[in-house]
Amino acid sequence: MSDKTAITLTINGHDHAIAVEPRRTLVDAIREDCGQTGTHIGCEHGICGACTVIVDGEPVRSCLMFAVQAAGKKIRTVEGLAKDDKLHPMQQAFMDHHGLQCGFCTPGFLMLAVGVLEREPDIGDDDLLDVLSSNLCRCTGYQNIIKAVRAAAKEMRGK
Repeated sequence: MSDKTAITLTINGHDHAIAVEPRRTLVDAIREDCGQTGTHIGCEHGICGACTVIVDGEPVRSCLMFAVQAAGKKIRTVEGLAKDDKLHPMQQAFMDHHGLQCGFCTPGFLMLAVGVLEREPDIGDDDLLDVLSSNLCRCTGYQNIIKAVRAAAKEMRGK
């Protein structure tokens, strides 16, 4: 049995003091040790993007990061997007533009799109499509996801 390391993960502004094996992935720590189950586990190889969270302002695949690497960093998950009873513009746009079906990939798409648009609000359409193509969805055909992200981008820019 390996030794556990005491760390604190700051998720959506709340500290979670946990003890993890050094090889524990961030996604497992977020879900199992911190109880934030909105972040989904898909391929566990960094390919599908379902586990995307924002770490210190950057979208990351949490299945590819060890929990110990995230200690002391600011982590945002899908649970941290809405403020009180008001959905984030990206969440609202996904609803308004039917950007989800089964919903499994949705948290990853939300976090990827929010993370990119917060860093680069005036990202060009081709670059935005390139970023979104890194996440996989098996049931929407992507068109409504793209419509939703474009609409939310306008809203987030204040247009």
